[in-house]
Amino acid sequence: MRFTIKQAVRFRDLDAMGHVNNATYFTYMEEARKEFFNHLLNCASPEDFPFVLAGISCNFSKPIQLKDKVLAVDLWLTHLGRKSFTFSYELYRPDEPSWVFATGESVQVFYDYQQNKSIEIPTDFKVKVQQYLGPKGKS
Repeated sequence: MRFTIKQAVRFRDLDAMGHVNNATYFTYMEEARKEFFNHLLNCASPEDFPFVLAGISCNFSKPIQLKDKVLAVDLWLTHLGRKSFTFSYELYRPDEPSWVFATGESVQVFYDYQQNKSIEIPTDFKVKVQQYLGPKGKS
């Protein structure tokens, strides 16, 4: 199963070439992660996010323009390991899901901020996210 948010395309997201700047795609993915954890774990502050971002990537397919107004961002889990988990993302037109702007991936590592080290993923977290586990690519 995928978790989906709708994201407004804002004028400030554009670059000098008139399309959404490449760095903003990562912000859209971050918003999806934040909303996912708010939905699933009721995270209200930065301290509620017990992980660090270990890596993130984006493959750009089509430019997002201001006329697109709103895009959909899907997020789902593609790997659930001992200490890390991986999200896949798909950014697309909500009224035309085959019109994919970009796909991406991020790796998160559970982290103990007091001891400054990675920790094992708690069982209760694994149970909660299990329903979002799926294959990479189209599901």
